[in-house]
Amino acid sequence: MRPALYSEDEIQTQFAKLNDWKRVETAIQKDFRFKNFSAAFAFMTQVAMEAEKLNHHPDWKNIYNTVSISLNTHDAGGLTELDFKLASQIDKI
Repeated sequence: MRPALYSEDEIQTQFAKLNDWKRVETAIQKDFRFKNFSAAFAFMTQVAMEAEKLNHHPDWKNIYNTVSISLNTHDAGGLTELDFKLASQIDKI
């Protein structure tokens, strides 16, 4: 069973715990910059492993040394516990 859509209060509480993420409509987003493409790709591999554990996969893109990540629980229509759990794990990487 997928988690329920967070209320605005729940979103604000969880969002305050994140580092440098931006809220854009029904998603949270963050750009990560690395020394080079290899470092960016290694980061993406680590994120992919965490995403698989949660069965929650980011919308993302990689342009050379920059990885842009957007999190949203599509089937819930917005932000849920999964988005904030994955964002927290990504920040730890």
